[in-house]
Amino acid sequence: MFSPAIMEKLVQDLPSHGAGREALREKGQFWTPEWVTDAMIEWCLSASNEIFDPAVGSGAFLRAAKRYAWENGREISLYGCELYREEITKACAYGLSEIDVENVFIGDFIKQPSLRKYKGIVANPPYIRHHRLSQEYKAFLKELSLKTLGQTLDARSGLHIYFLIKALSLLAEGGHLAFILPADVCEGKFSNTLWGWLSKNFRIDALVTFTAAATPFPKVDTNPVILFISKNAPRKNLCWAQVKEADTNLLHTWVIEGFGQIDRPEIFACDRLLDEGLQTGLSRFPMPQGIYENSIRFGDIFKVVRGIATGCNEFFFLNSAQIAAHNLPHTAFVRAVGRGRDISSEVLTQEHVDKLDAAGHPTFLLSLNALPPKMFTGAIQKYLEYGRNLGLPERSLIKQRSTWYHMEQRKTPSWLFAYLGRRNCRFVLNNTGIVPLTGFLCVYEKVPGKFSREKLSEVLNHPATIANLPLVAKSYGGGALKVEPRQLERLPIPLSVIREQGIEMDLFPHADCLL
Repeated sequence: MFSPAIMEKLVQDLPSHGAGREALREKGQFWTPEWVTDAMIEWCLSASNEIFDPAVGSGAFLRAAKRYAWENGREISLYGCELYREEITKACAYGLSEIDVENVFIGDFIKQPSLRKYKGIVANPPYIRHHRLSQEYKAFLKELSLKTLGQTLDARSGLHIYFLIKALSLLAEGGHLAFILPADVCEGKFSNTLWGWLSKNFRIDALVTFTAAATPFPKVDTNPVILFISKNAPRKNLCWAQVKEADTNLLHTWVIEGFGQIDRPEIFACDRLLDEGLQTGLSRFPMPQGIYENSIRFGDIFKVVRGIATGCNEFFFLNSAQIAAHNLPHTAFVRAVGRGRDISSEVLTQEHVDKLDAAGHPTFLLSLNALPPKMFTGAIQKYLEYGRNLGLPERSLIKQRSTWYHMEQRKTPSWLFAYLGRRNCRFVLNNTGIVPLTGFLCVYEKVPGKFSREKLSEVLNHPATIANLPLVAKSYGGGALKVEPRQLERLPIPLSVIREQGIEMDLFPHADCLL
């Protein structure tokens, strides 16, 4: 065990902003607490006497393996890889010896050409999002995906996804792997490709999620999951668990006892079909059986589209003072809102939008067509030149457009859904002509004008409807929820809530929605 001074160092002091926080984002390093590392190491060492960590960092998993070896009287071989030599120096300061790290090589795990197979692999891989990766590195990742999976992943896949893919390719027959990752590993744009390959070549033994109160990373705005995978014959089901209490020893015990079904205040675990989990979302609680027997799916009444992604709000999304400063014509803009916290009520009016602008908040979205710059006024030409000098045409999202300044278009939605936040998620009735940015989802009636918008607003914001959001939402640190468009369309709306507003069910054209 470690001295009090060393134990104090082992609690990561996460800077909330500034250069320190930016450095963490660049390295993608957030420390894993002991109550989690011990459980993950237990799984890996139940298959062998070796541990390989492809992202050693400050040595949390290697220290956990040393504890395991001491407590169980076993000889354990430690291996690893780390990109930054200074992290290994920290690892030795925190309790590892020079002998412990002699088989840790310094270099980029992803680019290592010749690595042997291992029977125990564990990691909290670097969480580095795609926009922080160079084009050259993305090209290398594309080749890795093609070689390993037989096809490429979506270009927005983060580095942690490729760490998982490469680590799995190194897992020996009968070996065990434990990775703690953001929940997008289950639901990102790449997930169908990834899980199609994974479920055919490996056994997904268990997956662990965490409530907001139990998150291992309380100062990090992410939703972690632990994957417990083995190189054994695939199965159609897995054990799914939700940890509800942080720092619980029961997680370790549950792993030791073989991922059984339990229902305790600290942890809930159940057997779950893999196909159902992937459809519902493996980071979410299983959809209760029969939930749609007395409900209608959101998508049977509404359609959902994400808000407008500008690629650079500072350039495209302005207030009146900024428009005047650049002498730009108001006719080049449409009115818009960008942040959930800018709307506090359940109804948005033009008066509210004007008050936001008067307070200096941006509410004007530059909405130019794809004409050549010479077709615009001199002021607009000058502003576009300013954008080019900022390097905007080379930004990852903007460069995907055929004309870099040609903005996405949206019809005015009937409702804005504030889908990500620590405050209450809500549906905002849009009584203006504005369009939203990506801080909102656009909600449209499938049959416009068939039902009273005011009555539908009551249905959408009814406590019984809102209470079902966790069934389709991702949960994040601090209690935030995030709902993607296709998941929102699966939201169960209780029939009792619809009838409460006097809406007759026989008016719905989708008879098959009443399951």
